[in-house]
Amino acid sequence: MRGGLRSGHAFEHTDPATLPRSRRALLRTAVAGTAAVGAGLTLGTAFPASATSWDPETAERVTTPAQALRRLAAGNRRWRTLRQEHPHESASLRRRLVEGQQPFAIVLGCVDSRVAPELVFDQGLGDLLTVRSAGEVLDEAVLGSIAYGVMELHIPLVLVLAHQSCGAVAAAVHADETGEPLPAHIQYLADQIRPSIDRGQHGDARVDATINAHVRGVRRRLAAEPDLAAKVATGELAVVAARYELRDQHVRTLS
Repeated sequence: MRGGLRSGHAFEHTDPATLPRSRRALLRTAVAGTAAVGAGLTLGTAFPASATSWDPETAERVTTPAQALRRLAAGNRRWRTLRQEHPHESASLRRRLVEGQQPFAIVLGCVDSRVAPELVFDQGLGDLLTVRSAGEVLDEAVLGSIAYGVMELHIPLVLVLAHQSCGAVAAAVHADETGEPLPAHIQYLADQIRPSIDRGQHGDARVDATINAHVRGVRRRLAAEPDLAAKVATGELAVVAARYELRDQHVRTLS
């Protein structure tokens, strides 16, 4: 496994299948080639006590993909068991954040109002760099935002977060099946999702399978972006696909 990460179950696995760089690095966002993407990246079953409750005033900074994924997993466990801590909202922390930020993970998620990353991972101010677009669709603004987090803030983990019952994917599947055009810029979203449509399935199963296929495709595209791929190759960065289930609030990684 890239970056020396062990296999296991940080998020449940459901599919078998330091200094700032030049600003010029941010602008190289062409996706090219193929690269390892930390597919199926999961961690050990045991979470250290420090992963369940973190004080940013005293805890060691997260610097590796494994540490970042453990922290997200612990937060999601708190969320789905209704033991949220709503961390990192204090007046003292707000004053500290005036001086700068050190988020430990980038979460690229959908705009769906039911899937707010800071909530589903029980994180607070300064913890996550969140980038959201309908259906996790990539464009230059999304790519540039993620590159900023990786290259300038040295964030070690990019988590691409899909979710159950994604409306953007459902719209793309419906448009593909019926040939009906979608309004305005929504057609752009459908065009980006269309290559992932699983035509071997039908009805709700087609939408569900396409959600998984699309988030895997987004992960592959991100990990193939040259600047990100270089960091993946050295183990400094992992790019992981995951899915949030509305029915049980569980985040599970996808290989």
